[in-house]
Amino acid sequence: MKRRIRIAGLLALPMAWLIGIYIFSLFMLLVTAFWVTDPFTSKVKPGFTLRNFEQLLINPAYLSTSVRTLGIALAVTALSLLISVPLGIFMAKVASPWLRAVLAVSITLPLWAGYLVKVLAMRITFTKEGFFNWMLAPFGIEGPGFTIVTVVLTLTYLWLPYMAVPVYTAIRQLPSNLFDASADLGAGSWRTIRTIVLPLIKPAIIAGSVFTFSLSLGDYLVARFVGGDTQMIGSVIASNINLNPPLAAAFALVPIVFVVLYLVGVQRTGALERM
Repeated sequence: MKRRIRIAGLLALPMAWLIGIYIFSLFMLLVTAFWVTDPFTSKVKPGFTLRNFEQLLINPAYLSTSVRTLGIALAVTALSLLISVPLGIFMAKVASPWLRAVLAVSITLPLWAGYLVKVLAMRITFTKEGFFNWMLAPFGIEGPGFTIVTVVLTLTYLWLPYMAVPVYTAIRQLPSNLFDASADLGAGSWRTIRTIVLPLIKPAIIAGSVFTFSLSLGDYLVARFVGGDTQMIGSVIASNINLNPPLAAAFALVPIVFVVLYLVGVQRTGALERM
């Protein structure tokens, strides 16, 4: 009995936060998505209507914004993976201890700075007179400027540690004789990565991709500061939060649906059972 009381005491505060704040807020978000905004007074009235969801489907601007945001999140996840796997192999199996420590600090360094500081740093880097254009000027090339490419690069810079750290940890746990055996059997580096490394670190890749994918879906400040005219789901939500809260609530459910569909797809692969 005392053990149950102690367990209940330990779980009381986190469960109160989870149920009373997080889940309740999501529930109210769902409820608000069905409410109505008075076109004359702009006041929100409780009710039930599917018009807000219909707008997401029939409005081309909303559809293109959803597809664009999904594409950006997938691109950030793919780019983070392309960087993390070779880097993780080099750190875990090739680099000397001191170089491994330097690289580990370099990867996690963005986490030490504030979010806005990092976004503004990328904005300064990609301005017309910034470091990127200065570096490419001798070759007669200009940087991407404030475009969707810069949004993808900035989001990758922000969320790369969430992919790189679990991938590196998983690769470090792989026996070195797997790489030796693959080389003895005639497999090249890329074939070894494709047929041996990637299947074995699949749970770590999925764990990292959940962060890079979901965090990119919900971001909008990056698009605002370095995206130029690029609009993401968060941009539309921010612009409607005061004008039309029910529409903003309905649009806020779109990233949740994307993440749920992604997790369902991942679960069917069986990778979550090995995490």
